[in-house]
Amino acid sequence: MKKLFYSAFAYMVIGVLSGLFYREFTKGKDFQGYTQLSIVHTHLLTLGFIVLLIVLILEKLFTLSKSRLFNWFFWTYNAGLVLTAAIMVVHGILQVDGVTEVSGAIPGIAGLGHILLSAGMVLLFLALRTRLFGASSAKLDAVAVAS
Repeated sequence: MKKLFYSAFAYMVIGVLSGLFYREFTKGKDFQGYTQLSIVHTHLLTLGFIVLLIVLILEKLFTLSKSRLFNWFFWTYNAGLVLTAAIMVVHGILQVDGVTEVSGAIPGIAGLGHILLSAGMVLLFLALRTRLFGASSAKLDAVAVAS
């Protein structure tokens, strides 16, 4: 439960700081227009802070951490969010600096981050199902992890 609390808090702080970075960086470069930096803070605040607060509530109600899949969810989801946010920052800085042609690796890495986020959400629902419906769904969890 503590790791959920501290993770949510960390995403809140990083989300607010990324908004500050966006404002000051674009102002310092006298940039007008769209950049991915403008949405990094909303991604971090929504997908990090708010989602993990909701998971914290679910943990309190259903002790999700007793599911074997909970740690898989936690680390997969966080890896996906960090990867997604990091590549958004890199791409946003390139946009502000006027780079119009970016490597194909940037959307590829962003896609990988989104895949990890999606896999994390599936794992969250599998862990929640185990805690809601009991041992009968635990067998399905073993099959889901194995495949």
